[in-house]
Amino acid sequence: MDVTRRSDDDQAARWKGPGGNAWVELQAVLDEMFKPFEDLLVDAVAPGHAGRVLDVGCGTGAITRAVARRLGPGGRSVGVDISEPVIAAARAGAEREGTPASFVLGDAQDHSFEPATFDAVISRFGVMFFSDSVRAFANLRRAATDEARLRFVAWRGPAENPFMTTAERAAAPLLPDLPVRRPDEPGQFAFADPDRIRRILADSGWTGIGIRPVDVACALPESELVHYLTRLGPVGLALGGVDEQTRARVIDTVRAAFDPFVQGTEVRFTAACWLVDAHAPAASAAR
Repeated sequence: MDVTRRSDDDQAARWKGPGGNAWVELQAVLDEMFKPFEDLLVDAVAPGHAGRVLDVGCGTGAITRAVARRLGPGGRSVGVDISEPVIAAARAGAEREGTPASFVLGDAQDHSFEPATFDAVISRFGVMFFSDSVRAFANLRRAATDEARLRFVAWRGPAENPFMTTAERAAAPLLPDLPVRRPDEPGQFAFADPDRIRRILADSGWTGIGIRPVDVACALPESELVHYLTRLGPVGLALGGVDEQTRARVIDTVRAAFDPFVQGTEVRFTAACWLVDAHAPAASAAR
């Protein structure tokens, strides 16, 4: 088995199992925490436009549903995700709200989308996990119409996002087998380097590439913090395989490390991200 195939299998196993289940458990908390990103992405879609939009790595579908509401009855908003649990939750949410969004279970890296279908491709933190990013964005380019818009949000580096690495830094002495994040591997910070993003998009057929930093204020209830840190990220995954004594020590240690982010009944932090825009070239330019 080659490295790419193993990486694909690892991602699929994580998101179809503990990662996906944790995301569903914390759906309401995460949707509210990341709601400030909704406008950044939905603004890429013209209101009332009879267009077709693809939301990549849609999770439980909050952005996909928001786009569907913006498009109105003449449009089509489709979310795609590799995780069975989150797609099930996304479909249930759309049905519960009566929102005309649809969802596809699949890996956007190689899913057989109908060619030249989507007028816009968007993503909130859903594009950093591909094992072959050029192949993935080339596949999305084939799914897009000529002159379609691409817009996504990705994390900048870990040094600029201390909230996102606090748990593993605090837990590392107690969990010696905790995996080390590597910038050249699929993961949360895989797109930290803007030059890498430009190369990937240019090599996969996108043009007019623009990348700008955005710093977004996010918050979650303090009452949800322990649930959040014990279910998500490297520490959340590692806690599933330790004894109760170790688990209790890790939770106490990690919770204390988050004190600087706690303000009254809220946990507040700044999400340091890239807002990336690009376009599919017009047919004449592509020849």
